[in-house]
Amino acid sequence: MGVVIRVLVVDDDPLVRVGLSLVLGAGRDLQIVGEAGDGAEAVELTRRLRPDVVLMDIRMPRMDGLSATREIRREGAEPAVIVLTTFDTDEHLLGALRLGANGFLLKDIAPEAILDAVRRAAAGESILAPSVVPRLIGYAVGREAADDGSTGRDGRGRGVDAPPRADSAAVRARAALERLSEREREVAEAVATGGSNAEISAQLHMSVPTVKSYVSRLLEKLGCANRVQVAILVHESRW
Repeated sequence: MGVVIRVLVVDDDPLVRVGLSLVLGAGRDLQIVGEAGDGAEAVELTRRLRPDVVLMDIRMPRMDGLSATREIRREGAEPAVIVLTTFDTDEHLLGALRLGANGFLLKDIAPEAILDAVRRAAAGESILAPSVVPRLIGYAVGREAADDGSTGRDGRGRGVDAPPRADSAAVRARAALERLSEREREVAEAVATGGSNAEISAQLHMSVPTVKSYVSRLLEKLGCANRVQVAILVHESRW
């Protein structure tokens, strides 16, 4: 057997932890090195056990997955962090990705997809399901628009559309992407769809090593910690 991927499972629901452990146990190249019931325990176990991948729930007592991801990322780019979500209720998911999480999984995902996601994360790839990304970004953008007040009131107290405003995140994202070459921009767009290196290779007609080289260049030029942050930047530029 080759290199073993060490995994830490983090969820406040014991049944979820058991289910994930059973699924991961089916992978001969995967080893569960620990389980945590909240974010604070996850941070402590990450420091002590040095896993390759952390499966991180979002909503937990004492310290949630967002705060735990922030603490883990303060200490470096490793391990890979995959957040677990039910999607419709986890409004802070985009925040976790911005903080450096390597991707997300829906809790009802097929077992084979969980194994594939953990392996891809350990190899440095992002975990962005193409069918879910547009909904995720749209949900986050919709929430932020609501929080910022996308409608105002006229003199009679009636709701009116507020004039368009220059969103600072969008402006920064567009400025960052303008520094890319045309080919780099194409790779960034492909990364934003959640494509794997192999899928991007086929889509853009370049070798997998060349894709990896471009992705590394993107991370450096855009100042991103991982591919997920590249994807978020691309989506923010479209606001």
